[in-house]
Amino acid sequence: MIQSKDNSKHYIWGNGCDSWILNDSGNLSIKQEKMPPGTAEKLHFHNTAEQVFYILKGEAVLDINDERFLVKAGESISVQPGSKHFISNESQDEVEFLVISSPSTHNDRIEIEK
Repeated sequence: MIQSKDNSKHYIWGNGCDSWILNDSGNLSIKQEKMPPGTAEKLHFHNTAEQVFYILKGEAVLDINDERFLVKAGESISVQPGSKHFISNESQDEVEFLVISSPSTHNDRIEIEK
């Protein structure tokens, strides 16, 4: 079945951020997400899931193990299991990206209090 934002399950997370679930099996999760300017997710890690963030539009900041990376449209960055991380949009423009996780992050997200 062909998947798109139009026919995928949608949910809102954080402060008005959107997520569309393009694939979610036990071995693989693919989500298309959109973050308004000035938004960020909470610091967390995954015990088993490796993730790849691929920026479709705009530029995002990824904080991985206390190191900051500016990732622009057409670029990607990988996050290894156990790495403390979060994505933020510090720009004045919307950011849209794919987050690909293997295996799925179901029950594999541990939030860290700062």
